[in-house]
Amino acid sequence: MLLLSVKYTARPGGGEKFVREITDSGILDAVRAEDGCISYDYYFSAESPDTVLLIEKWASPEQQEAHIQSAHMAELMNIKEKYILNTAVEKVVL
Repeated sequence: MLLLSVKYTARPGGGEKFVREITDSGILDAVRAEDGCISYDYYFSAESPDTVLLIEKWASPEQQEAHIQSAHMAELMNIKEKYILNTAVEKVVL
């Protein structure tokens, strides 16, 4: 199993807009339906409204790699460019 913690630092006021656009576009549902996706959940910081945390769990690193190559992830990257200033990723193989 692969666990990822992705910390997004958004432009001022952009965190909620980022997640809302991902949800409204259907990307979130598409990712959750991917083979090997155990969970894919966004969380907001109570202390910093422009910080968004994504926790991903995948059955295998290979399935997460296939996820990265999907068409809807290319769309997510376009959305990310509008709202996100910095991204920090931590991976743990369990």
